[in-house]
Amino acid sequence: MDYVLFSLIIIILIIGTLMVYSASSIWATYKFDDALYFIKRQLLFAGTGVVAMLFVSHIPYFYWIKHRKWIFISCILLLIAVLIPGVGMVRGGARSWIGVGAFSIQPAEFMKLGMILFLSGYLVKHQSKITIFKKGFLPPLLLIVSLFLLIMLQPDLGTGMVFILTSFLLLFIAGARISHFFILIGFGIIGFVLLILSAPYRINRITSFLDPWQDPLGTGFQIIQSLYAIGPGGLFGVGYGNSLQKYFYLPEPHNDFIFAIIAEELGFIGGFIVILLFLLFIWRGILVSLYAPDLFARFLSIGIVGMIAIQVMINISVVIGLIPVTGITLPFLSYGGSSLTLTLCSVGILLNISKYRK
Repeated sequence: MDYVLFSLIIIILIIGTLMVYSASSIWATYKFDDALYFIKRQLLFAGTGVVAMLFVSHIPYFYWIKHRKWIFISCILLLIAVLIPGVGMVRGGARSWIGVGAFSIQPAEFMKLGMILFLSGYLVKHQSKITIFKKGFLPPLLLIVSLFLLIMLQPDLGTGMVFILTSFLLLFIAGARISHFFILIGFGIIGFVLLILSAPYRINRITSFLDPWQDPLGTGFQIIQSLYAIGPGGLFGVGYGNSLQKYFYLPEPHNDFIFAIIAEELGFIGGFIVILLFLLFIWRGILVSLYAPDLFARFLSIGIVGMIAIQVMINISVVIGLIPVTGITLPFLSYGGSSLTLTLCSVGILLNISKYRK
C-alpha cells in the first residue's frame, strides 16, 4: 500500500494526540478531577481507529460495491433513528448522537461515507447520462438534498455542509455540466437564506462573523478567543503546554478549535507544518485516485480525499475567522470518537485502493 500516505496519517494522529492532551488537561481536571480523562479516551479512539484502518485496508475495495446499497440504507435508518426522542441524544442543542453503552455514535458521520460509497457505484453505471439533467443529474441531486435536509433536522450544519459539498464534488468529477451547478448555486443561496432565517442563532453567527465585537461576551466570544490564541503564538509559539486560552477562555479547546491551541503553543511554524501535512495527504490521495484501476475505485478514493479536505478547509477557516462558526471537527486532530474512527476507516479504504494502482 502507499506507505507515504499511511505515514502521514500516523504523524498527524501523533500530533493530534499530543495536542488533545495539552488542550484538554485543564478542562479534564476541572470537570472530572482527572487531567488524563480526555487523552485516555482519545488514545482508545485512535488505537481502535488505527486497528480498524489496517483491517479495512486488507478488504478488497470492490467488496464495497457489492454491499454499498445495504450500507447506505443502514446509514439512512440511523439518521432517522437519531431524530426519535429517547433514541437520539441532545448535545449543544442538536440531536445528533445515539448512545451505545458508555460511548456514542454520530449517524451523520456514517452517512458521509455511506453516500460516497453509494454515489460512486451510481456514477459508474450512469456516468454517460450525468450530463443529462433529468436522467442522470436530477436523481442523485434529489437524494443528496433530501438527506441534507434530514441532517439539518438535527440540526448539524457543519456535517451537512461537508456531506453536500463532497457529494457535489463527485458529481463534478463524474462530468456533470457546469450550467447545472450554476442552477444549484441559485437554489443553494435561497436555501441558505431560508436556513438562516429559520433559526435566529444562525443569524447571530453571521453577524458575529462580520463583527464579533458587537457581542464579545456572547456570539462573538468564541472567534475572539480563537484569535487571541493565534495572535500571541507568533512565529514559534508560547511552547507546548503553555497555552493561556485553554484556561477556560476558549470553550472546549480540544474539539473544534484545537487548531487555535496549535497556533498558540507551536506558533506559525507549527500551524504551517500541520497544514503542510494535510496538503501532502491530499496530494497522495489524489495520486491514488489518478492511478486507480477502475472508475469505482477512482470515484471512491477522490470522494474520501475530498471529504477530508473539505472538512479541514472549513474547520481551519472557522478558527482563523474566514467563515462563520459551523461546529465541525478537524480530522485526526480534534478529540472525538465516531468521527475519528470512521475517518480512519475511510483512509483504510483509500490505502487498499493504493495497492491496486496502475
